[in-house]
Amino acid sequence: MTLAQIATVANLWRVLLAVAVVGTISSTVYLLMVIAAALRYRRIASAAQAALDAIPRTEYPRVAVLKPVHGLEPRMEENLESFFLQNYPDFEIIFGTRSAEDPALKIVEKLRRRYPNIPVSIVFSGHPTWPNAKVFSLDRMISECRKDYFVISDSDILVKPEFLRSVVTPLLDRRNGLVTCLYEGVPAPDFWSRLEALGMSVELPSGVMIADMMEGMKFALGAVMVVRRDALNKIGGIKNTADYYSDDFVLGNLVEAAGFNVVLSHHQVGHVLTAQSLRQTFATQLRWMQSTRYSRPKGHFGTGLTFATPFGVLGLIVAGALGWWPLGIGLCAWSYLNRVIQAMAVGSGVIGDKRARLGSLVYPLRDFLGFFLWAGSYIGGSRFVWRGESYRFTNGGRIVPERKSAEAARA
Repeated sequence: MTLAQIATVANLWRVLLAVAVVGTISSTVYLLMVIAAALRYRRIASAAQAALDAIPRTEYPRVAVLKPVHGLEPRMEENLESFFLQNYPDFEIIFGTRSAEDPALKIVEKLRRRYPNIPVSIVFSGHPTWPNAKVFSLDRMISECRKDYFVISDSDILVKPEFLRSVVTPLLDRRNGLVTCLYEGVPAPDFWSRLEALGMSVELPSGVMIADMMEGMKFALGAVMVVRRDALNKIGGIKNTADYYSDDFVLGNLVEAAGFNVVLSHHQVGHVLTAQSLRQTFATQLRWMQSTRYSRPKGHFGTGLTFATPFGVLGLIVAGALGWWPLGIGLCAWSYLNRVIQAMAVGSGVIGDKRARLGSLVYPLRDFLGFFLWAGSYIGGSRFVWRGESYRFTNGGRIVPERKSAEAARA
Protein backbone atom coordinates (compact mmCIF):
# COMPACT_ATOMS: atom_id res chain seq x y z
CA MET A 1 0.00 0.00 0.00
CA THR A 2 1.39 3.40 -0.98
CA LEU A 3 1.69 6.35 1.37
CA ALA A 4 -1.16 8.05 -0.47
CA GLN A 5 -3.41 5.01 0.06
CA ILE A 6 -2.47 4.84 3.73
CA ALA A 7 -3.33 8.51 4.13
CA THR A 8 -6.67 7.97 2.41
CA VAL A 9 -7.55 5.08 4.71
CA ALA A 10 -6.50 7.09 7.77
CA ASN A 11 -8.68 10.00 6.66
CA LEU A 12 -11.62 7.63 6.20
CA TRP A 13 -11.15 6.31 9.74
CA ARG A 14 -11.10 9.89 11.05
CA VAL A 15 -14.32 10.69 9.21
CA LEU A 16 -15.97 7.64 10.75
CA LEU A 17 -14.68 8.65 14.16
CA ALA A 18 -16.20 12.10 13.67
CA VAL A 19 -19.51 10.42 12.82
CA ALA A 20 -19.28 8.39 16.03
CA VAL A 21 -18.57 11.50 18.11
CA VAL A 22 -21.39 13.50 16.51
CA GLY A 23 -23.79 10.59 17.04
CA THR A 24 -22.73 10.28 20.67
CA ILE A 25 -23.33 13.98 21.22
CA SER A 26 -26.72 13.94 19.50
CA SER A 27 -27.86 10.87 21.45
CA THR A 28 -26.76 12.58 24.68
CA VAL A 29 -28.83 15.63 23.82
CA TYR A 30 -31.72 13.29 23.10
CA LEU A 31 -31.31 11.64 26.51
CA LEU A 32 -31.47 15.03 28.23
CA MET A 33 -34.66 15.81 26.29
CA VAL A 34 -36.13 12.44 27.30
CA ILE A 35 -35.45 13.13 30.98
CA ALA A 36 -36.97 16.62 30.74
CA ALA A 37 -40.04 15.23 28.95
CA ALA A 38 -40.40 12.43 31.51
CA LEU A 39 -40.33 14.89 34.42
CA ARG A 40 -42.90 17.06 32.65
CA TYR A 41 -45.16 14.08 31.97
CA ARG A 42 -45.06 12.94 35.59
CA ARG A 43 -45.91 16.44 36.79
CA ILE A 44 -48.89 16.69 34.43
CA ALA A 45 -49.97 13.14 35.30
CA SER A 46 -50.09 13.97 39.01
CA ALA A 47 -52.30 16.99 38.34
CA ALA A 48 -54.56 14.94 36.05
CA GLN A 49 -55.02 12.26 38.71
CA ALA A 50 -55.95 14.89 41.28
CA ALA A 51 -58.52 16.37 38.89
CA LEU A 52 -59.93 12.90 38.19
CA ASP A 53 -60.49 12.20 41.88
CA ALA A 54 -62.54 15.38 42.19
CA ILE A 55 -65.12 14.47 39.50
CA PRO A 56 -68.36 12.88 40.80
CA ARG A 57 -69.54 9.68 39.09
CA THR A 58 -72.75 11.38 37.96
CA GLU A 59 -70.81 13.54 35.49
CA TYR A 60 -69.34 10.67 33.48
CA PRO A 61 -70.96 10.27 30.04
CA ARG A 62 -72.26 7.06 28.52
CA VAL A 63 -69.44 5.30 26.69
CA ALA A 64 -69.13 2.67 23.97
CA VAL A 65 -65.99 0.54 23.99
CA LEU A 66 -65.26 -0.55 20.42
CA LYS A 67 -63.29 -3.81 20.13
CA PRO A 68 -62.40 -5.08 16.65
CA VAL A 69 -61.40 -8.77 16.87
CA HIS A 70 -59.94 -11.10 14.26
CA GLY A 71 -58.92 -14.59 15.32
CA LEU A 72 -57.40 -15.76 18.59
CA GLU A 73 -54.45 -14.22 20.43
CA PRO A 74 -52.46 -15.15 23.56
CA ARG A 75 -54.18 -14.08 26.80
CA MET A 76 -57.13 -12.84 24.78
CA GLU A 77 -59.71 -13.79 27.40
CA GLU A 78 -57.76 -11.96 30.11
CA ASN A 79 -57.35 -8.89 27.88
CA LEU A 80 -61.03 -8.68 26.96
CA GLU A 81 -62.18 -9.44 30.50
CA SER A 82 -60.27 -6.45 31.83
CA PHE A 83 -62.72 -4.22 29.94
CA PHE A 84 -65.70 -5.92 31.58
CA LEU A 85 -64.23 -5.08 35.01
CA GLN A 86 -64.26 -1.31 34.65
CA ASN A 87 -65.19 0.91 37.57
CA TYR A 88 -67.40 3.10 35.39
CA PRO A 89 -71.14 3.83 35.78
CA ASP A 90 -72.47 3.43 32.21
CA PHE A 91 -70.71 1.68 29.36
CA GLU A 92 -71.26 -0.97 26.73
CA ILE A 93 -68.83 -3.10 24.75
CA ILE A 94 -69.24 -3.52 21.00
CA PHE A 95 -67.23 -6.22 19.28
CA GLY A 96 -66.62 -6.04 15.56
CA THR A 97 -65.67 -9.00 13.40
CA ARG A 98 -65.97 -10.13 9.81
CA SER A 99 -68.24 -13.15 10.35
CA ALA A 100 -69.94 -15.36 12.93
CA GLU A 101 -67.24 -18.00 12.33
CA ASP A 102 -64.51 -15.94 13.99
CA PRO A 103 -63.11 -18.07 16.86
CA ALA A 104 -62.72 -14.96 19.03
CA LEU A 105 -66.50 -14.89 19.42
CA LYS A 106 -66.38 -17.98 21.63
CA ILE A 107 -64.42 -15.95 24.16
CA VAL A 108 -66.81 -13.01 23.76
CA GLU A 109 -69.83 -15.23 24.45
CA LYS A 110 -68.10 -16.76 27.47
CA LEU A 111 -67.46 -13.30 28.94
CA ARG A 112 -70.97 -12.11 28.13
CA ARG A 113 -72.40 -14.99 30.17
CA ARG A 114 -69.93 -14.31 32.99
CA TYR A 115 -70.87 -10.60 33.17
CA PRO A 116 -74.58 -10.37 32.23
CA ASN A 117 -74.82 -6.85 33.67
CA ILE A 118 -72.48 -5.43 30.99
CA PRO A 119 -74.28 -4.63 27.71
CA VAL A 120 -72.54 -6.39 24.82
CA SER A 121 -73.27 -6.35 21.10
CA ILE A 122 -71.56 -7.77 18.03
CA VAL A 123 -71.31 -6.12 14.62
CA PHE A 124 -70.47 -8.20 11.56
CA SER A 125 -68.72 -6.15 8.90
CA GLY A 126 -68.15 -8.77 6.23
CA HIS A 127 -64.92 -8.94 4.28
CA PRO A 128 -63.20 -5.51 4.24
CA THR A 129 -63.23 -3.57 1.00
CA TRP A 130 -60.94 -0.82 2.36
CA PRO A 131 -57.15 -1.20 2.68
CA ASN A 132 -57.29 -1.00 6.49
CA ALA A 133 -59.56 -3.79 7.73
CA LYS A 134 -59.69 -2.43 11.28
CA VAL A 135 -61.03 0.94 10.12
CA PHE A 136 -63.57 -0.85 7.90
CA SER A 137 -64.91 -2.66 10.95
CA LEU A 138 -64.84 0.44 13.18
CA ASP A 139 -66.84 2.48 10.68
CA ARG A 140 -69.67 -0.04 10.82
CA MET A 141 -69.51 -0.29 14.60
CA ILE A 142 -69.75 3.49 15.00
CA SER A 143 -72.63 3.76 12.53
CA GLU A 144 -74.70 1.30 14.60
CA CYS A 145 -73.93 2.93 17.96
CA ARG A 146 -76.04 5.71 19.52
CA LYS A 147 -73.50 6.89 22.08
CA ASP A 148 -71.28 9.94 21.55
CA TYR A 149 -68.12 8.82 23.36
CA PHE A 150 -66.08 6.03 21.81
CA VAL A 151 -63.17 4.13 23.34
CA ILE A 152 -61.33 2.33 20.53
CA SER A 153 -58.92 -0.33 21.73
CA ASP A 154 -57.19 -3.34 20.21
CA SER A 155 -57.85 -6.89 21.40
CA ASP A 156 -54.29 -7.30 22.73
CA ILE A 157 -54.65 -4.48 25.28
CA LEU A 158 -54.87 -5.14 29.02
CA VAL A 159 -56.33 -2.43 31.29
CA LYS A 160 -56.91 -1.65 34.97
CA PRO A 161 -60.37 -1.02 36.51
CA GLU A 162 -59.86 2.78 36.51
CA PHE A 163 -59.04 2.86 32.80
CA LEU A 164 -62.35 4.25 31.48
CA ARG A 165 -62.61 6.92 34.16
CA SER A 166 -59.07 8.07 33.40
CA VAL A 167 -59.28 8.26 29.61
CA VAL A 168 -62.81 9.62 29.23
CA THR A 169 -62.46 12.49 31.72
CA PRO A 170 -60.40 14.83 29.46
CA LEU A 171 -63.17 14.76 26.85
CA LEU A 172 -65.54 16.48 29.29
CA ASP A 173 -63.66 19.59 28.17
CA ARG A 174 -65.16 20.26 24.73
CA ARG A 175 -61.87 21.71 23.51
CA ASN A 176 -60.40 18.21 23.67
CA GLY A 177 -61.39 15.87 20.88
CA LEU A 178 -59.19 12.80 21.33
CA VAL A 179 -57.34 11.07 24.17
CA THR A 180 -54.60 8.48 23.73
CA CYS A 181 -52.37 6.45 26.06
CA LEU A 182 -48.82 5.30 26.49
CA TYR A 183 -48.46 1.58 27.03
CA GLU A 184 -46.26 -0.97 28.74
CA GLY A 185 -45.01 -3.94 26.75
CA VAL A 186 -46.20 -7.22 28.29
CA PRO A 187 -43.93 -9.92 26.84
CA ALA A 188 -44.39 -13.56 25.98
CA PRO A 189 -41.79 -15.88 27.62
CA ASP A 190 -39.28 -15.79 24.74
CA PHE A 191 -36.24 -13.50 24.64
CA TRP A 192 -37.16 -11.57 21.48
CA SER A 193 -40.62 -10.81 22.82
CA ARG A 194 -39.05 -9.49 26.03
CA LEU A 195 -36.75 -7.26 24.01
CA GLU A 196 -39.63 -5.94 21.89
CA ALA A 197 -41.72 -5.31 25.03
CA LEU A 198 -38.83 -3.36 26.52
CA GLY A 199 -38.81 -1.15 23.43
CA MET A 200 -42.54 -0.52 23.89
CA SER A 201 -41.95 0.55 27.49
CA VAL A 202 -38.93 2.75 26.74
CA GLU A 203 -38.35 3.72 23.12
CA LEU A 204 -41.93 4.50 22.12
CA PRO A 205 -42.93 6.59 25.17
CA SER A 206 -39.64 8.50 24.96
CA GLY A 207 -40.46 9.72 21.48
CA VAL A 208 -44.10 10.42 22.31
CA MET A 209 -43.32 12.46 25.43
CA ILE A 210 -40.75 14.54 23.57
CA ALA A 211 -43.23 15.21 20.77
CA ASP A 212 -45.84 16.28 23.32
CA MET A 213 -43.33 18.54 25.04
CA MET A 214 -42.01 20.15 21.86
CA GLU A 215 -45.18 20.75 19.83
CA GLY A 216 -48.13 19.12 21.58
CA MET A 217 -49.87 15.91 20.58
CA LYS A 218 -50.79 15.81 16.90
CA PHE A 219 -51.24 12.06 16.61
CA ALA A 220 -52.71 9.12 18.48
CA LEU A 221 -51.47 5.67 19.50
CA GLY A 222 -53.58 2.79 18.24
CA ALA A 223 -53.61 0.84 21.50
CA VAL A 224 -56.19 3.29 22.88
CA MET A 225 -58.00 6.13 21.11
CA VAL A 226 -60.89 7.86 22.89
CA VAL A 227 -62.88 10.23 20.70
CA ARG A 228 -66.19 12.08 20.70
CA ARG A 229 -68.70 11.80 17.87
CA ASP A 230 -68.59 15.54 17.14
CA ALA A 231 -64.83 15.35 16.54
CA LEU A 232 -65.30 12.39 14.19
CA ASN A 233 -68.08 14.17 12.34
CA LYS A 234 -65.93 17.26 11.87
CA ILE A 235 -63.17 15.25 10.15
CA GLY A 236 -65.64 13.43 7.93
CA GLY A 237 -65.73 10.20 9.92
CA ILE A 238 -63.17 7.55 10.73
CA LYS A 239 -63.41 6.34 7.14
CA ASN A 240 -60.92 9.08 6.21
CA THR A 241 -58.18 7.00 7.85
CA ALA A 242 -59.01 3.84 5.89
CA ASP A 243 -56.21 4.18 3.32
CA TYR A 244 -53.43 4.24 5.93
CA TYR A 245 -51.49 1.61 7.81
CA SER A 246 -50.94 4.08 10.68
CA ASP A 247 -54.61 5.00 10.96
CA ASP A 248 -54.00 6.05 14.58
CA PHE A 249 -51.41 8.63 13.56
CA VAL A 250 -53.67 9.99 10.85
CA LEU A 251 -56.73 10.15 13.12
CA GLY A 252 -54.82 12.27 15.59
CA ASN A 253 -53.58 14.51 12.77
CA LEU A 254 -57.10 15.06 11.48
CA VAL A 255 -58.64 15.74 14.89
CA GLU A 256 -55.89 18.23 15.76
CA ALA A 257 -56.21 19.94 12.36
CA ALA A 258 -59.96 20.26 12.94
CA GLY A 259 -59.27 22.50 15.93
CA PHE A 260 -59.46 20.03 18.82
CA ASN A 261 -56.75 19.17 21.34
CA VAL A 262 -55.26 15.70 21.32
CA VAL A 263 -54.52 14.71 24.94
CA LEU A 264 -51.88 12.27 26.15
CA SER A 265 -53.50 10.55 29.12
CA HIS A 266 -51.77 10.08 32.46
CA HIS A 267 -53.02 6.47 32.41
CA GLN A 268 -50.98 3.64 30.86
CA VAL A 269 -52.23 0.30 29.55
CA GLY A 270 -50.59 -3.04 28.82
CA HIS A 271 -49.80 -4.21 25.29
CA VAL A 272 -49.68 -8.03 25.35
CA LEU A 273 -47.23 -9.56 22.88
CA THR A 274 -47.18 -12.86 21.04
CA ALA A 275 -44.16 -15.18 21.05
CA GLN A 276 -42.31 -14.76 17.76
CA SER A 277 -39.06 -15.79 16.17
CA LEU A 278 -36.34 -13.23 15.52
CA ARG A 279 -37.37 -13.15 11.87
CA GLN A 280 -41.04 -12.50 12.71
CA THR A 281 -40.13 -9.85 15.27
CA PHE A 282 -37.82 -8.14 12.81
CA ALA A 283 -40.50 -8.17 10.08
CA THR A 284 -43.13 -6.67 12.40
CA GLN A 285 -40.89 -3.89 13.65
CA LEU A 286 -39.55 -3.17 10.18
CA ARG A 287 -43.13 -2.73 8.98
CA TRP A 288 -43.73 -0.12 11.69
CA MET A 289 -40.47 1.62 10.81
CA GLN A 290 -41.51 1.72 7.15
CA SER A 291 -44.87 3.14 8.11
CA THR A 292 -43.18 5.91 10.11
CA ARG A 293 -40.81 6.64 7.27
CA TYR A 294 -43.70 7.22 4.86
CA SER A 295 -45.97 8.97 7.37
CA ARG A 296 -43.37 11.32 8.92
CA PRO A 297 -40.36 11.34 6.56
CA LYS A 298 -38.49 14.28 8.11
CA GLY A 299 -38.95 13.17 11.70
CA HIS A 300 -38.07 9.60 10.82
CA PHE A 301 -34.85 10.67 9.16
CA GLY A 302 -33.85 12.60 12.28
CA THR A 303 -34.49 9.53 14.41
CA GLY A 304 -31.17 8.18 13.18
CA LEU A 305 -29.35 10.63 15.44
CA THR A 306 -31.22 9.55 18.56
CA PHE A 307 -29.63 6.09 18.76
CA ALA A 308 -26.62 5.77 21.05
CA THR A 309 -25.24 2.23 21.03
CA PRO A 310 -24.40 2.01 17.31
CA PHE A 311 -22.32 5.19 17.52
CA GLY A 312 -20.56 3.91 20.64
CA VAL A 313 -19.67 0.62 18.94
CA LEU A 314 -18.50 2.51 15.85
CA GLY A 315 -16.37 4.76 18.04
CA LEU A 316 -14.78 1.74 19.75
CA ILE A 317 -13.89 0.09 16.44
CA VAL A 318 -12.61 3.21 14.70
CA ALA A 319 -10.73 4.69 17.64
CA GLY A 320 -9.18 1.30 18.26
CA ALA A 321 -8.05 1.08 14.64
CA LEU A 322 -6.38 4.48 15.04
CA GLY A 323 -4.75 3.36 18.28
CA TRP A 324 -6.88 5.66 20.46
CA TRP A 325 -8.31 2.95 22.72
CA PRO A 326 -9.17 5.16 25.73
CA LEU A 327 -11.36 7.34 23.50
CA GLY A 328 -13.02 4.30 21.90
CA ILE A 329 -13.73 2.62 25.22
CA GLY A 330 -15.07 5.89 26.62
CA LEU A 331 -17.47 6.39 23.69
CA CYS A 332 -18.73 2.81 23.89
CA ALA A 333 -19.12 2.84 27.68
CA TRP A 334 -21.03 6.14 27.64
CA SER A 335 -23.36 4.96 24.87
CA TYR A 336 -24.20 1.88 26.93
CA LEU A 337 -24.80 3.92 30.08
CA ASN A 338 -26.85 6.42 28.07
CA ARG A 339 -29.41 3.76 27.14
CA VAL A 340 -29.43 2.21 30.62
CA ILE A 341 -30.34 5.62 32.06
CA GLN A 342 -33.09 6.06 29.46
CA ALA A 343 -34.57 2.64 30.23
CA MET A 344 -34.61 3.35 33.96
CA ALA A 345 -35.99 6.88 33.62
CA VAL A 346 -38.80 5.98 31.19
CA GLY A 347 -39.50 2.27 31.47
CA SER A 348 -39.35 2.18 35.25
CA GLY A 349 -39.83 5.84 36.24
CA VAL A 350 -42.71 6.74 33.91
CA ILE A 351 -44.34 3.55 32.66
CA GLY A 352 -43.79 1.64 35.88
CA ASP A 353 -42.61 -1.48 34.08
CA LYS A 354 -40.90 -3.59 36.75
CA ARG A 355 -39.17 -5.62 34.05
CA ALA A 356 -37.44 -2.45 32.82
CA ARG A 357 -35.30 -2.25 35.98
CA LEU A 358 -33.35 -5.40 35.16
CA GLY A 359 -34.08 -5.03 31.45
CA SER A 360 -32.26 -1.71 31.42
CA LEU A 361 -29.03 -3.68 31.31
CA VAL A 362 -29.99 -5.25 27.97
CA TYR A 363 -31.87 -2.26 26.55
CA PRO A 364 -28.70 -1.08 24.74
CA LEU A 365 -29.07 -4.22 22.58
CA ARG A 366 -32.59 -3.12 21.66
CA ASP A 367 -31.18 0.32 20.78
CA PHE A 368 -28.46 -1.29 18.66
CA LEU A 369 -30.93 -3.44 16.71
CA GLY A 370 -33.31 -0.49 16.40
CA PHE A 371 -30.71 1.41 14.39
CA PHE A 372 -30.58 -1.38 11.80
CA LEU A 373 -34.36 -1.49 11.65
CA TRP A 374 -34.31 2.25 11.01
CA ALA A 375 -31.72 1.82 8.26
CA GLY A 376 -33.69 -1.12 6.87
CA SER A 377 -36.75 1.07 6.44
CA TYR A 378 -34.87 2.90 3.69
CA ILE A 379 -33.48 -0.12 1.88
CA GLY A 380 -36.25 -2.65 2.42
CA GLY A 381 -38.55 -1.33 -0.28
CA SER A 382 -42.20 -0.36 0.07
CA ARG A 383 -43.85 -3.79 0.09
CA PHE A 384 -44.98 -5.62 3.22
CA VAL A 385 -47.26 -8.46 4.33
CA TRP A 386 -49.98 -7.75 6.88
CA ARG A 387 -52.40 -10.41 8.15
CA GLY A 388 -51.60 -12.66 5.19
CA GLU A 389 -52.12 -9.99 2.54
CA SER A 390 -49.57 -8.05 0.52
CA TYR A 391 -49.51 -4.25 0.48
CA ARG A 392 -47.33 -1.43 -0.72
CA PHE A 393 -46.60 1.85 1.09
CA THR A 394 -47.08 5.03 -0.92
CA ASN A 395 -46.46 8.72 -0.19
CA GLY A 396 -48.01 10.02 3.01
CA GLY A 397 -48.24 6.55 4.53
CA ARG A 398 -51.12 5.31 2.38
CA ILE A 399 -51.22 1.61 1.67
CA VAL A 400 -52.29 -0.12 -1.53
CA PRO A 401 -53.29 -3.82 -1.58
CA GLU A 402 -51.31 -5.84 -4.12
CA ARG A 403 -52.62 -9.36 -3.80
CA LYS A 404 -55.04 -11.15 -1.53
CA SER A 405 -54.38 -14.30 0.41
CA ALA A 406 -56.24 -17.47 -0.47
CA GLU A 407 -58.43 -16.99 2.59
CA ALA A 408 -59.33 -13.46 1.52
CA ALA A 409 -60.11 -14.62 -2.00
CA ARG A 410 -62.65 -17.15 -0.67
CA ALA A 411 -64.30 -14.64 1.68
